[in-house]
Amino acid sequence: MSDDLKQDFPQYLSAPFQILWYESDELALVFFFLVMALLYGTVCWILLLVGPYVYSRIKRQRPRGFLCHLLYMAGLIQMRNYPGYFDKEFSE
Repeated sequence: MSDDLKQDFPQYLSAPFQILWYESDELALVFFFLVMALLYGTVCWILLLVGPYVYSRIKRQRPRGFLCHLLYMAGLIQMRNYPGYFDKEFSE
């Protein structure tokens, strides 16, 4: 087999994507608060520091993927191949 078909295999398959010490969802929250702080100023600069810290503390107490499920329960995103949130009875 030629060398151009070989690819590096990741060491940890379940490791989330990280930049410095932030995972992708925490980094998105930092960018969101940064944009809000640049647009509105004042209190949003404090939220830029406090928001991601509080979110990461809450995240440590919850199972992986809780943010996706939280957005699903709020009706903000749709999960493919999953029943509706309010479906109570299922038939095979």
